[in-house]
Amino acid sequence: MFRPDHDLLDMLRRCGRHPYGAAAAKGLSLAGEHGAVWLAAGLAGAAADPARRRAWLRATTLVAASHAASMAVKRVVRRPRPPLPPGATPLVRTAGRHSFPSSHAASSAAAALAFGALAPAAPFRPLATAICLSRLVAGVHYPTDVAFGALLGATTARLGRDWTHRGVR
Repeated sequence: MFRPDHDLLDMLRRCGRHPYGAAAAKGLSLAGEHGAVWLAAGLAGAAADPARRRAWLRATTLVAASHAASMAVKRVVRRPRPPLPPGATPLVRTAGRHSFPSSHAASSAAAALAFGALAPAAPFRPLATAICLSRLVAGVHYPTDVAFGALLGATTARLGRDWTHRGVR
């Protein structure tokens, strides 16, 4: 394993030993599961902003596409999840055995950029960052999994930016 990856993972995993750190990691990981919090935010944005409903729905589609892309990459790369220290139990359950890239990070980064362009004052970026960090505190991803997932999500959002805003004032 890449040594800085290992060292950073160990440091953040220790945050999960504290009850508040564990509770936060569990809650944020659950919210980000399959992009649920982001899909809900996108649909809420579409409902609350009829003038830009199409843009919100397209941005939500980009979030879903980034999640799907990360799942496809996972099936090809097949990197196993980080091993737990002896006697440790996982903080969260995972949908699969493979960790690269983080789908939570992919959908979170896509949402932060795509939704942030529609509602810049909303706390999309801090929430996306917290969800990404929760996966490290939970110990279910290596930092490089999260970094690449975020890069994949950001790229998806950037590639779809013109499409998202097409026909919107």
